[in-house]
Amino acid sequence: MAAGASPQQEIFDWIEQNTEYGAVTRSAASGASGWASAFKVETQSGTPLFVKMSTSEPLSMFQGEAEGLRAMHQTHTIRVPNAIHYGELSARPGATFIVMEHLDMRGRSSQKELGLALAKLHLAEPAVQEAKQGMFGFHVNNTIGGTFQPNEWTDSWVDFFREKRIMHQIKLAKSAELRNLATRLCDRLPSYFEGITVQPSVLHGDLWSGNIGAANGEVAIFDPATYYGHHEAEFGMSWCAGFGPEFWDAYHSLIPRAPGFKERHKIYTLYHYLNHYNLFGGGYYNSAYAILSDLVGK
Repeated sequence: MAAGASPQQEIFDWIEQNTEYGAVTRSAASGASGWASAFKVETQSGTPLFVKMSTSEPLSMFQGEAEGLRAMHQTHTIRVPNAIHYGELSARPGATFIVMEHLDMRGRSSQKELGLALAKLHLAEPAVQEAKQGMFGFHVNNTIGGTFQPNEWTDSWVDFFREKRIMHQIKLAKSAELRNLATRLCDRLPSYFEGITVQPSVLHGDLWSGNIGAANGEVAIFDPATYYGHHEAEFGMSWCAGFGPEFWDAYHSLIPRAPGFKERHKIYTLYHYLNHYNLFGGGYYNSAYAILSDLVGK
């Protein structure tokens, strides 16, 4: 890297020196989040890449994204951008980046094809030993939105979801009212899983309409918060995912709807409402409170 090179130039140099794609010939901004900038780069090989860079967040943010993409990619069931590399930048201390495959996202995905592809993802054989042995979690922690999401391996799905999901968010919410209701819910959490067998499935983890698209006519998903969990937990964001009858019919043609799905869906939705409250405040408190009140009142 040339002395005085910018962080962006350092990334371009890394691509040229460490990949088969050659030098970067052109780059263009491609949106941004609250914590990262993004750009599409063209290379000498003709293969475009997608790069995200942050000057404020730790490397673990991009590590979690990359490892999640890799876990889904290796199932060969649904299109996701292949993560190539993530790392730190010497040009600006504290800056981090990720390089991945660029997907040409155009048009809308087919509801039927999305349902089938997600079911195949959830049915795929786990790639890591812990999940093969029936454990729940992931080999790295990650984030859900901007919220830290702990993923330590746990033998029991009920224990994992109680401690690493619901009560983790409750601690962040700092509401005695929500805590009291959540404690009552967690006391009866095992009852929602009576009569069913929960196997670890690789999950996208943050599946809403903004993370679903079509690449060259093929269903694609991206920006994950991946872990191995109960496949039904994938649908906790369905309130803003736009899943229609064709989606559900296709999904359940491969993974039949199990007894108690409706009530468990409320629990999985609660996790995301709590996270949205911790991120954005406002009316999400009332949404979380309403679900908790409904569940513990029964």
